[in-house]
Amino acid sequence: MATAPPHPSTRPFSDLVLDFLAYLDLERGLSRNTLEAYRTDLQQFGVWLEEQGLSALEVTHTQLTDFIAQLGTGERGKGRAVAPATVQRKVACLRSFYRHLRLEGTIEHDPAAELHGPRKSQRLPQVLSREEVARLLGGPKGTTPRALRDRALLELMYACGLRVSEAVGLELADVDLEEGMLRARGKGSKERIVPVGREAVAAVRAWLQRGRPVLVGLTPEPHLFVNQRGQGLTRQGLYKIVQRHARAAGLEGRMSPHTLRHSFATHLLAGGCDLRSLQEMLGHADLATTQLYTQLSAERLKDAYFSAHPRATR
Repeated sequence: MATAPPHPSTRPFSDLVLDFLAYLDLERGLSRNTLEAYRTDLQQFGVWLEEQGLSALEVTHTQLTDFIAQLGTGERGKGRAVAPATVQRKVACLRSFYRHLRLEGTIEHDPAAELHGPRKSQRLPQVLSREEVARLLGGPKGTTPRALRDRALLELMYACGLRVSEAVGLELADVDLEEGMLRARGKGSKERIVPVGREAVAAVRAWLQRGRPVLVGLTPEPHLFVNQRGQGLTRQGLYKIVQRHARAAGLEGRMSPHTLRHSFATHLLAGGCDLRSLQEMLGHADLATTQLYTQLSAERLKDAYFSAHPRATR
């Protein structure tokens, strides 16, 4: 005799989480980083549910609001409040989780439908000046494989506005040096085509001809950038490369790998690039995200004006 499936209310929270993450991976194609962040968020939520003696399927909107409020004020015994941007992500995770449960028929009413986090302050990103970028990119000197790799990596990240994950994920087939084009795989496995400038093309060509073969040898390694062992470069490895050259350029503490992406966008806007084209090159799904750089560009113009105009300063 067939055994009846367990009632939804008796299913372990861990099973619900696994089903949800599988849905995000297979149906929505979210990136590995987003999936890992959501898994961590739900694990933390599960611990809180146990502490409160609550069920994930019976929790109320008020109780969810209490959970979010405690994160923002650091009242969970950790002594430190969670950053507003992180709280916003956790709110988005819970809203998506309970929306999925509602669509699957696991719950009748969605307690997270009207859940909101703290308002995110729109902090302008840090960018480098053109002179600072030139100093950073001029740092890797010599013809050793490491110097050729570092120069090509920094040039390409600035030339194309690449995220860290996109840079380390680049494969040989993604770069067309003859056409000066590159295929980047962004968030949610979305692909976009980005032009590659002359300096970056020259640096990548030198790396492919005189640097990469020395490190890779006969190993069939598909990634464009590799470490000293000839294996695909990791996020941590890329971060160390950028920080090493930032220190040498006197920019330590003022930049991260993502700063090159911000600088790429700001410098393009200052040079006359239209917002829609920039959105396409950055791979932003929402134009509002790209518009932040308009504000940043305006701030830099204002700073330049007040520091240079003889009738604008005191």
